[in-house]
Amino acid sequence: MTRPMVAGLDGSRESIAAADWAAREALRRDLPLRLVHAWEGLPDDDTDATLPEVRAPQYHARRVLRAAVERLGERYPQLYVAAEQLRMQPGPALLAAAENAEMLVIGSQGFGGVGGFLAGSVATATAAHVQRPLVLVRAGDTPESEHLPDGSGRPSARTRCRDVAVALDTGAPCDEVLDFAFRAAALRRAPLRAVHAWHVPLTEGLPDAEERALFRQKVERELTALLQPWRAKYPEVYVCATLHEGRPAHVLVRAASGAGLLVLGRRRRRAAVGSHTGPVAHALIHHVNSPVALVPHD
Repeated sequence: MTRPMVAGLDGSRESIAAADWAAREALRRDLPLRLVHAWEGLPDDDTDATLPEVRAPQYHARRVLRAAVERLGERYPQLYVAAEQLRMQPGPALLAAAENAEMLVIGSQGFGGVGGFLAGSVATATAAHVQRPLVLVRAGDTPESEHLPDGSGRPSARTRCRDVAVALDTGAPCDEVLDFAFRAAALRRAPLRAVHAWHVPLTEGLPDAEERALFRQKVERELTALLQPWRAKYPEVYVCATLHEGRPAHVLVRAASGAGLLVLGRRRRRAAVGSHTGPVAHALIHHVNSPVALVPHD
């Protein structure tokens, strides 16, 4: 059974950019796209739909979906797009829609922004609990954002795609994250930038230069071994492995700069409440401007 791409819409700039990103990714993967708009205030079949207080939100929901379908139909006429209104709270609706999706794509306001209801607390909660890959997209994302500037430095959708970056932890290998990252790079015909942050554990006093060098060599060997089977599986993907000394939450934000897509893992948690994205994912989600793909793993 083919899983569709699913994008959540609320009419905000973030969600519109997310729907456009999802459309482009659906075309790459030869998948249909499903747009969902969720609001628990939508009337049920027994409600008098002639009441003004009922018509207004229902009209808004229909207008948001209709405008998105029309816009995507004009930009990507070869793409099959379906739209659906869900009579649920946005958070539970997105999690339910993601269950049978290839991935879920929603808007993200990043740090300190003001966006629609999918871009703030709902996005944070969804990122913590969704069991399928989730992509968070900023309002400024465009088709040109995925590509390098042209020869004159202008944005272009015809140049080579930017790198796909993947944040890796050599101490916790994750096939799901690597498979997602390598496939995304292969589909874009883009290089893959494998990024690992390392630091020498503090035991007694500060490590000297020799100790740091030995530890770096050890980490480099681990990263090479981690990537080897995936290089063999995706021989067409050029891989650049980079090591950065420092705490992951600090250095990975800078290391991912300029990437067209950042991929990172999130360990699956079964708790019903609370946010469980972790400090590294939290920092990257809030401070990286490129789309961020969160890939859950066991």
